[in-house]
Amino acid sequence: MAKLYFRYAAMNAGKSTALLQVAHNYEERGQTVALFTSAIDTRFGTGRIVSRLGVERPAELFDPSTAFGDLLLSRPPLPSCVLIDEAQFLTERQVTDLHRFAHVERVPVICYGIRSDFQGVAFPGSRTLLTLADDLEEMKTVCRCGRKATFNMRVDDAGRRITEGAQVEIGGNERYEAVCPLRFYTGIC
Repeated sequence: MAKLYFRYAAMNAGKSTALLQVAHNYEERGQTVALFTSAIDTRFGTGRIVSRLGVERPAELFDPSTAFGDLLLSRPPLPSCVLIDEAQFLTERQVTDLHRFAHVERVPVICYGIRSDFQGVAFPGSRTLLTLADDLEEMKTVCRCGRKATFNMRVDDAGRRITEGAQVEIGGNERYEAVCPLRFYTGIC
């Protein structure tokens, strides 16, 4: 049975690495995959899913205007699986579209992303995925203190927590740190 999956975690948990492994597994068995990543994320150029381990491959870009169901149905045959990186940047409508696509077309859709921004506020795409996804999986990573990291903390050049600003500011380890709740709220752990 095809489902909509949401695999989520704080930064540096291996979400993109896991997505690329799933793509490899399908393709190794002669099946096709459709890979998408957000047009917003330009850390490694555009149209690429890149793991911090160095594995990467091209992917189609999505933005708020992307109608996944229409797009995928317009290019037969259907893929065996749809894989989406940076799923927090999906719109509510896109998540609903992907959920419908998975069930009506019987194609698994696996989304990878973070739940919340640097202020602990849910991204609209993640909030909708947490509501509609048929299968939720939390991937784990650790804070510098060794506790489970569940938040992404935006930091300045000196490593101090930033608490105000736009919800989306693209950056990697130089701008964000995966942290435990204690560090998120107090700055220490």
